Amino acid sequence: MVKKRGDKGTKVTLKTARKAIWMTPDGRCRLTLSNMGITIFPKCLLKLTDVDELDLSRNLIQTLPNNIGNFLSLRWLDLHSNKLESVPESIGNLVGLTHLNLANNRLTSTGLPSSLGSLSNLKSLNLGMNQLDALPPTLVALENLQELGLFDNLFVKMPEFVKVLCNLTKVNVVRNPLSYARGNGAGVLKKSELKEDVYLANESSLCKTCLKKCKVQREEFKRGGKGGRGDRVDDDMLEEKRVKTYSGLMVPNSVAKVNQAVWRIKHNPATQTLICA
Repeated sequence: MVKKRGDKGTKVTLKTARKAIWMTPDGRCRLTLSNMGITIFPKCLLKLTDVDELDLSRNLIQTLPNNIGNFLSLRWLDLHSNKLESVPESIGNLVGLTHLNLANNRLTSTGLPSSLGSLSNLKSLNLGMNQLDALPPTLVALENLQELGLFDNLFVKMPEFVKVLCNLTKVNVVRNPLSYARGNGAGVLKKSELKEDVYLANESSLCKTCLKKCKVQREEFKRGGKGGRGDRVDDDMLEEKRVKTYSGLMVPNSVAKVNQAVWRIKHNPATQTLICA
C-alpha cells in the first residue's frame, strides 16, 4: 500500500514498487508509478534495475539520482510531466534505451547532458513543453532516431544536426519562436520548409477541450487563415496536413483520455498479467 507523507509527497516502498510491475503483451517488464504524487525519486527503485520499462510520469519529481544510469535493462523511460530542471550525465549509460520521454518539465539547454548522444539505440525522444533553445551537438550521433518532439519550447532555429539524421522522419516543432514562422505573417510553414513533418494526434486520443481546439484551428486553415484576414495556405500543404497522421504520436499525454502505454502497444491494461512479488 502506498503511504502518504503530507507535504513531502508519496512514499514508495520496495514492496509497493514490486506490486506495480506488470508484464506487457509484448513480453516487457514494466514498472508503472505514474500520477502518484511522488516528489523524490524512490531510492528503492535502484534495487529493481532489471525492469525493461519505467514510467514515473505525472509526478512532482525535481531531480534524478546520479546513478540513474544503473538501469541498464531499460528500453523505455517515461518522465513526462514532472518538475525536472536537469538530467544526470549517467543517463548516457542507458545505451539500450529506445524511447525517452522528458516532455512537460522545466528543462533548460544547460540541463541536458552531452551524454544523451551516447543513446545510440534511441528511436523516440520527446523534449516538448520545456524551456529549451538549443540541444547538445552530440545528438548528431543518434543515427537510429526516428521521432523528435520539440514542441512548446524556445527554439528560434532548428538544431543543425536534425538535417543529417537519416532515419529521422517525424519532428514536432509547433509553438516555438522559429525565425521562419515570424517571417511569414500567418506563422505557417511553406511547403518548401516542410522537410520535417509537424504531425497531429489522433482525435480519439485527445480530451474534449483539446479536440475542440484542434477542430477550430483546422477550420481556420481551411478558410485561409485565422480571423478571415486573407492569409493563404497552399492547397497541397493543407492536403498533407489532413491526410498525414501517425500512430504512437508524441504529445503530452496529460491531456489524453488514456495513458501512453495504451497508445504505444494498443492493448487494454486490463488484459495484462500482474507479476506478484
